[in-house]
Amino acid sequence: MPHLTLATWNINSVRLRIEQVAHFVESAKPDVLCLQEIKCREAEFPFNAFKAMGLKHVAVSGQKGWHGVAIASRHPIEPIVAPELCRHGEARAQAVQIKGIEVHNLYVPAGGDEPDREANPKFDHKLDFLARMHTSYAGLSGPRLLVGDLNIAPGEHDVWSHKQLLDVVSHTPIETTGLEAARAAGGFIDLARAHRPAEEKLFTWWSYRSADWRASNRGRRLDHIWASPDLAGGSDRYAIHDMTRDWDKPSDHVPVSIRLKL
Repeated sequence: MPHLTLATWNINSVRLRIEQVAHFVESAKPDVLCLQEIKCREAEFPFNAFKAMGLKHVAVSGQKGWHGVAIASRHPIEPIVAPELCRHGEARAQAVQIKGIEVHNLYVPAGGDEPDREANPKFDHKLDFLARMHTSYAGLSGPRLLVGDLNIAPGEHDVWSHKQLLDVVSHTPIETTGLEAARAAGGFIDLARAHRPAEEKLFTWWSYRSADWRASNRGRRLDHIWASPDLAGGSDRYAIHDMTRDWDKPSDHVPVSIRLKL
C-alpha cells in the first residue's frame, strides 16, 4: 500500500537553518515538507539544497525579510490558487496539489500581545484571518490537507496551563472558538487529537525565553495538520519531532509529521 509522509515546520528563516532542515529530512524522510516563516523571497530560496535532500519539487511564496511559506516535495507539485486569507497581502498562504491531494500551507498571524481587537490591530488582523479561513474552506469536498503554524493552541491540554493562558494571545476563547469554527466549516479532522488522547499534553512550540525548555516544559501546540475525513481515516504515525528544539540555534517551533495512505 503506497503512503505519503508529510511534515510541517515553522523554520524561522530557512536560509539560517538549512542544515537543520537537511538533518531533519535525512532522519524523518518526509515526502512533503511544508515550511512557514521562511523569511526570504523566491529568488533567495535555497532550491539547490532541497534538491540535494531529494525534495526537488518546490513551491515558494516568499516575502522580503518576513513571513513566507514553502512546500518541498519528492513528487511533482501542481500549484493551485490559494484562498485570499491575509487582508494585507502578506505571504502567509499557498496551495498545491500533490498525488491528487490538495495541500494548503498556512502561517496565521501571531496577533501581538494584547487580546483586544480594537486596541491591537495585529489581533484584529488575526481574527480576520480566521474568519476568512472559515468562509474559504466551508463546504469544500475532496482529499485535502490544511497544515502549518496556525498560532493558536486550541485545547485545554495544548498549553502548559489552560487557566494561566486564557488571557494570553494564542489561547484566548475568541481565538480558539474562531479556529474551531474554521476547522468544522471545512470538515477537517485535527490529526493530533485523532491519534493522541484529548487529555495528553501536546506541544510544538517553546519560548526562547526559557533557559531550559525541557525542564520548564511551558509549551503550546501551535503547529497543526488537519485532514479531510477520507485522508484522516488512512493516517498514522503522527509525530512531534521535539529533538530539533535541542539543536544549536533552533527554531522555537518543532516539526510535526503524519503518514497518509494513498
